[in-house]
Amino acid sequence: MDVFFLSGLGADKTVFQFLDLGYCNPIFIDWIEPHKKESLQHYALRLKEKFIPDNSIVVGLSFGGMLATEIVKQYPSMNAIIISSAKTKDEIPAFYKAGKYLPMHDIFPGVAHKWLMMKMKNLFSIKDGAVLKVYKELIKNSDPCFNRWAVTALLNWNNQKVPENIFHLHGTHDKVLPYKYVKSDYTIKKGGHFMVMEQAAEISKILKEIITGANIDPLILSSSTNRFEGHFQE
Repeated sequence: MDVFFLSGLGADKTVFQFLDLGYCNPIFIDWIEPHKKESLQHYALRLKEKFIPDNSIVVGLSFGGMLATEIVKQYPSMNAIIISSAKTKDEIPAFYKAGKYLPMHDIFPGVAHKWLMMKMKNLFSIKDGAVLKVYKELIKNSDPCFNRWAVTALLNWNNQKVPENIFHLHGTHDKVLPYKYVKSDYTIKKGGHFMVMEQAAEISKILKEIITGANIDPLILSSSTNRFEGHFQE
């Protein structure tokens, strides 16, 4: 079974390297060059048209989860699982919106972007040394031009519709997109924004059970009812 993965802002497929995906054929989508002033929605649909067939499952991390939301909103035959992300503009903290009116991300040069991201590592609650090493490599290899566009697109994202064909995993200790602002289907205790790496075994189990249609053991997680029980079976 093909499952398509969209990484987060400034990241690539290496953020998924700790997941156990042996039950499926993971396809990691590379970013394409955005058009000037392109919206998040338009970019998401271009990604879909280029890489992702209809009736597919898309897993999106953080910024990738917002893209996945826009894709499945337009394609009801598809399904999305989003991790450490937001489904609507209301799940993004209001204080981020200040960036729309004071776009400092457009002013700083690329080197400053990377320096700032490195200094912000505590915001991601990274405790594991191996994960910190991956994070530093992601920052080193990130594309400042893409990041500037993505931040602008995110700040201007106005989605208010939650598609029915979406499933949301979120951590209680996420400082980037705080848990109190989102309505998730599964709550990961003490999960930070990089829980896809730091709690990879837990996330892997959930993904497998959702995608293959198995029941989730309620003793594993503090969660809401699995409203997609069996929904992803082929």
